[in-house]
Amino acid sequence: MNADSRLVPSVSADPTVPRRASKRSPWPFLIAWIVIIAAGVAGAWFYTQRLQQELAVQIQQQTDRQLAQMQAGYDARLQQLESGYAAQLAELQGKVDSLNELLAFNRDNASSKTDNSNKLYTQLSQVQKQLDELKKNLDVLK
Repeated sequence: MNADSRLVPSVSADPTVPRRASKRSPWPFLIAWIVIIAAGVAGAWFYTQRLQQELAVQIQQQTDRQLAQMQAGYDARLQQLESGYAAQLAELQGKVDSLNELLAFNRDNASSKTDNSNKLYTQLSQVQKQLDELKKNLDVLK
């Protein structure tokens, strides 16, 4: 052996000798992933809450608009019906008044031979019933 080989320490190239592996702990990596997942879940939850609130506001506004339209339509129809019933009521009142006049005239001029006053009373009571029914319907609509 020569003198040079004795001075240099020999490096073992044997693959069976394990090298010192760095033992890094997996905990920081797991904690980072857990934090990222938790942040994602929290972000999704807050986003869905915000969307839910916006949707609720939009639905409320749409409902308010539809209710206002329905109320306006209902008011218009009610007013139309009231004016129609008022016209019918006035017409029937005119008929009742004319029948009353005719009845009063017939009663004054009735003889014992004719019985026309009963017919007029019957007609008057029928018209009066119709008038009362229209008044009730008008009161219900109000």
